[in-house]
Amino acid sequence: MALLAGENLEYIDKAFYGLVIGNAPMETLYDGCRWAEGPVWFNDGGYLLWSDIPNNRILRYTPDLGVSVFRSPANYTNGHTRDLQGRLVSCSHGARAVLRTEPDGTITTLVDSYQGKRLNSPNDVVVKSDGTIWFTDPPYGILSDYEGYKSDQEQERCNVFCFDPADGSLVVVVDDFAKPNGLAFSADERILYVADTGRSHAPDWPAHIRQFDVNGTSLTNSKTFADIDTGLPDGFRLDTQGNVWTSAGPCVNVYNPTGALLGRIRTGQATSNLTFGGPRRNRLFITSSQYVYSLYVAATGLQRP
Repeated sequence: MALLAGENLEYIDKAFYGLVIGNAPMETLYDGCRWAEGPVWFNDGGYLLWSDIPNNRILRYTPDLGVSVFRSPANYTNGHTRDLQGRLVSCSHGARAVLRTEPDGTITTLVDSYQGKRLNSPNDVVVKSDGTIWFTDPPYGILSDYEGYKSDQEQERCNVFCFDPADGSLVVVVDDFAKPNGLAFSADERILYVADTGRSHAPDWPAHIRQFDVNGTSLTNSKTFADIDTGLPDGFRLDTQGNVWTSAGPCVNVYNPTGALLGRIRTGQATSNLTFGGPRRNRLFITSSQYVYSLYVAATGLQRP
């Protein structure tokens, strides 16, 4: 199934015309998830992985071959990325940990506690060029038995962490989010963007993306990059021009580096996350409720890491 070319695009600023392709249809790659999340593209393998969290599995899409099960059970993984060696790094609600898949398929627990207490439920993750692993830790995976295991929250706050696998250190880089969620670095790694999806559980809580200046593990000059008025900024990615492509309820919103809204890609579903992939990183993969969509765009996704 595919939407007719262009009917899902909403142009707000003329710059959006240079980022999308008006005659490229949005294709449905899969429609059998309960809640699709955490897409990550493996260019060396030519496939996409994503989480189907409530079904406790990771699925794989390979062009021309379709969709298969990559791992089941998957310990209720959510967000994924790759480290500098190309290994899969995953946030696990079930293990309340950040996990790494080794080349032989074994799974290593990188971090599952802070100051002697279990993490909440790591949600999304990025790897910096120095090899450090940055992740968010809201409580979504312990609020019920739907996306993890209902449990008591041991951490006083919902933090953003930086973990250094070289020495095993774990530090809190931000501690004032309601529910930190997606995160991404700018191309020069001088800015870190972090989403707050607190509005998922309180109407007057945040639904925005904040940005910080980065100096080592010190984050300063916090400010709101974009408020989302159509839903939640669950997960997002940047393109090579510094534009931010983010989930926004039934849309993907695209913002320029100053935070101005350029346009929307309508999915019609509660959109959770996205990533750029394909050999030229010009194929946008979108996880949205039960569905995984793809859409060729004129932008090029930022390679991270």
